[in-house]
This record gives sequence, structure tokens and C-alpha cells, in this order.
Amino acid sequence: MTVVPAIAADGATVTLGDTTLLAPTTFTVMPGEFWCVTGGNGSGKTTLLRAFLGSRRLTAGSCSVRGEPADVAKPSHRRLVASLVDPIPFARDMTLREQVTLVAASWYGNTPETAERAEEIVERLGLSPLGHRFPHQVSSGQLQLLSLALALVRPAEVVLLDEPERHLDSDRVDLVAALITERAQEGTAFLVATHEAALVAARDGRVELG
Repeated sequence: MTVVPAIAADGATVTLGDTTLLAPTTFTVMPGEFWCVTGGNGSGKTTLLRAFLGSRRLTAGSCSVRGEPADVAKPSHRRLVASLVDPIPFARDMTLREQVTLVAASWYGNTPETAERAEEIVERLGLSPLGHRFPHQVSSGQLQLLSLALALVRPAEVVLLDEPERHLDSDRVDLVAALITERAQEGTAFLVATHEAALVAARDGRVELG
């Protein structure tokens, strides 16, 4: 039986006038694989992730998710793909736990099982002691963990992350690496733009840009 790649780029290219934002790039990520995207500043890492989100139009080539062209306008695509590429807005007047639970409920429905799912992510990311706090009451690193929780609590076959290690100390990076690895083993495909050694060491494959 043929397995459809979770993520595939075939000569994916983005130019803006005479400037190349993403040089032709080709690779395939299968379900359950964790790949890293590495490269210098300006090499196109974020542009590549946005192409798979469907929010960045390609100049040439293609980016597909589960065999279909990436298109953020399609509800089916939005359900397949969860991401932390652009900043996730926070609700100032909701606690950290309430925000994760709300996102979970918007995808799974408002049930006790949904609340348990949200609490599991909150706990795994070390946010349980802070769950009653509001976004303005926590640090930048803790807000980064909240952003990751909001992305990872969603149902998704593909997860795109841009520098998930931002603002995190080494212990938290190791925790995130372990959680990504676990989710990948359960079948989710990850594409992560990063230079963090702990994440690069855990990956199944690598795309080097620039």
C-alpha cells in the first residue's frame, strides 16, 4: 500500500523581484517523522513553513500536505495543519488554562474529555502551576510554552514550528523535544525551523537551506 507523504516540497521556490526568498527546495516528510529546517538568517526557513501553511504563494514548484496543495483557505487544510509560525494572539482576560481549553473545545467539542486533553498538554509543558495566571502575569518563556500548548492541543496530522525553543531554557527545550518526539511516534509529522542542538539531534531528517 502506498503511503501518502505528510509533507512534500518539489522545487518549491519563492522570489520577490530580484530577491530569492526561498531557493528551489525538494524533500518529503512521511507521517510520524520529525524533520528540522536549518540555515542562516534569510535562507528561507520561515518562508518555507509559510508555504506549507498556504499563506505564502510560491513562485515555482509546489508544497503539498497529505497529497493536496497547501491552501489556508480550505477548512480541510486548516484541520490537517497546526502551527506556531506567526505569533498566536492571546486573550488578555482569560487564564492560561482557559485559553488552552478553549482552543481544544473549538476542535473537539466542549466535553470532559476535551478538558482532560487540554490539561494534559498544560501539564506536559510545565504550565500547571501557572494555569490560573493571565498572559501579562508570566514571563516570555512561559508565553512561548503557552503558544506551543495552543498549537499542540489541536488535532493535526502535520505540525509546523518556527524556532519553538525561543525564550526557553535548556530544561524546557529538552521537554519540548521529548514531546515532539512522542507525538511523532504517534503518527504526527513535524517540520521545525531551528538551530537548537537538542531538537536537531532528535530529528529524523533535515532540510538545510542557504
